[in-house]
Amino acid sequence: MPQQKEQMDEASATPVVSNSFMGNILTPGSSLNPTFLLLLDAAFGALLLVLLSLAVATRGNIHLISLMGIELALWASVKWFVHDLHLSEGQEQDHGTAAEAQGPSTRTKED
Repeated sequence: MPQQKEQMDEASATPVVSNSFMGNILTPGSSLNPTFLLLLDAAFGALLLVLLSLAVATRGNIHLISLMGIELALWASVKWFVHDLHLSEGQEQDHGTAAEAQGPSTRTKED
């Protein structure tokens, strides 16, 4: 088992795992990482295949069909949330570049 290098975060005094998958997941903004999204889709796909195979093996058990519907709804809601995160990130960048293009404010504070 390889040893993980841990560093202490000075601000919060908690260990930070560097260069590992778990360390990357726990960083802010990691939900937009393409590798994380691919693994998330693979996990949802694998769960759907397991539920589908169990539904076939049990000849269409209504509980498994319900679980497949719930799983598909959860998958769709996660994809929708990530899509909205991408849109909001783009809007923040647009606002930042527009503010930089305008330059500093020319208003002065009067007493």
